Amino acid sequence: MTSRDPAPGTTPATDTTRGGRVLGRLGLGLAGVLATLVGMAAGHLVASLLIPASSPVLAVGSAVIDATPTPMKEWAIRNFGSNDKVILIGSVMVVVLLVSSLAGFLARRRLAYGAGFLVLLVAVAATAALTRPTAGLEDAVPSLVAAIAGVLALGVLIRAGQGLPVLPRRSPAPKPAVSPEVARGLRAPDEPAPQPAGASRRGVLIAGGVLAVLAGAMGGVGRFINSYRSRPEDIALPTPSSPAPPLPTGLESKIKGITPLRIANADFYRVDTRLDTPVLSAGDWTLTIDGDVRNQLELTFDDLLGMELIERDITMTCVSNSVGGPYVGAARWLGVRLTDLLDMAGVGDQADQILSTDFDGMKISTPLDLATDGRDAMIAIGMNGTALPREHGFPARMIVPGLYGFISGTKWVTKLTLTTYAAETAYWTDRKWATDAPIKISTRIDLPRALQMLQPGKQTVGGVAWAQQRGGIEKVQVRIDGGAWEDATMGPDVNSDYWRQWYYEWDATSGQHSVSARAISGNGEEQSAVQMLPFPEGSSGIQNILVNVS
Repeated sequence: MTSRDPAPGTTPATDTTRGGRVLGRLGLGLAGVLATLVGMAAGHLVASLLIPASSPVLAVGSAVIDATPTPMKEWAIRNFGSNDKVILIGSVMVVVLLVSSLAGFLARRRLAYGAGFLVLLVAVAATAALTRPTAGLEDAVPSLVAAIAGVLALGVLIRAGQGLPVLPRRSPAPKPAVSPEVARGLRAPDEPAPQPAGASRRGVLIAGGVLAVLAGAMGGVGRFINSYRSRPEDIALPTPSSPAPPLPTGLESKIKGITPLRIANADFYRVDTRLDTPVLSAGDWTLTIDGDVRNQLELTFDDLLGMELIERDITMTCVSNSVGGPYVGAARWLGVRLTDLLDMAGVGDQADQILSTDFDGMKISTPLDLATDGRDAMIAIGMNGTALPREHGFPARMIVPGLYGFISGTKWVTKLTLTTYAAETAYWTDRKWATDAPIKISTRIDLPRALQMLQPGKQTVGGVAWAQQRGGIEKVQVRIDGGAWEDATMGPDVNSDYWRQWYYEWDATSGQHSVSARAISGNGEEQSAVQMLPFPEGSSGIQNILVNVS
């Protein structure tokens, strides 16, 4: 017997080298990846039943968002648009899976090494989930399940590569050693000599296939549960005490390609730091108003429904919107006046900001003087005639006309704290964004598209413009090839807080042409031609596109 032979009466359960030869280098790496996928899917499934944001991938992704420098965030938004979160989640998964391939190589030496490495990876996700502002111990449950599922899957693959049964069996009692001559005498003459159990590539493929199907099934069920829990609640909104006038007919009825006067809920832009859609119940939701107030309040959703509601047509704009960008939208909002709520609480004489907090602890600061200067600021509960969609802040969110959303549009809001900028700071101010950021006058060219091929003759240039709290939009002017500014034909004027459609008829000639547009507000202020990036107070500049006429 050589030093490499197992002791008499023992099983070759620790012969991982043989398993490594069967799996191969690529197979070992794939074993680690597949085990991690099983763990991720199991954790995602459990998170869908508990707290969706505690899913290991989402928890790590959210931590990455918080840690990403502002210039990189803005670069991602400019280049990837509404797909930035999908790309982020995909990037996190790719990195995790590449790193997790090491678990297979470590398990080749000893399963405990590979299992320990997987547990270390999951510990990172658990830490990310537990460091969220409102996290509790239950947020670690999905990561714990992911660790258990991943380790079990890795053990199945490694044992299959060693030719061992998936579930370990109790070793039989050792038999007395006998000499080869005696052993031959105990066998029938035609009985073949017993062969040691060998690793089976077929067994590895079967085990891998079963685990892959299991991971896909768990991930699919988790997505279904999230979708089911995210369905809208059946809420009957009351008739507003102060309804908005009927919306006029927009130019979209006669100009193809121009932005509709009102954006449907499903098409409204979404920019926030969340990778999931929060699932909150109106029945469990409350709004607390505290801080520098005489009467601390806690209001339920039914309390809001019983108050005087206002309905207003308001344009919302994200500070990350570049000149001519897509992160602007107009809708009809229903809610309670913010000043009514603050009057109930009785604001003290020290506060200069409203620090609003969402259900997950994210804080946004709004200048108190701007929120209470007579504009139609509200805690909104309805959007375009229905309850707020979950992705837009259900059960309630803040709306302050004329201010970028990062200082006024808190979604899933649960608390309003009256305080000072000196005493407390918020998420975006900690990242050096402006504290006072009124929306800048701007216009966007919807048609023609940049570099579009046009036919010579009559062509229409059109788009939307906005100038909240500046008298709205008075006029839009268009310039072709750097020539004189010409007045465009204006669409309906809804109100000063709403955008306005416009169009300009142009006699296009052959060649390449530049097309520019600028807006002028109702108080006579022109759109700035100074080019600025969104950080730290919003973009500015004149949109200019090139088109080809042939």
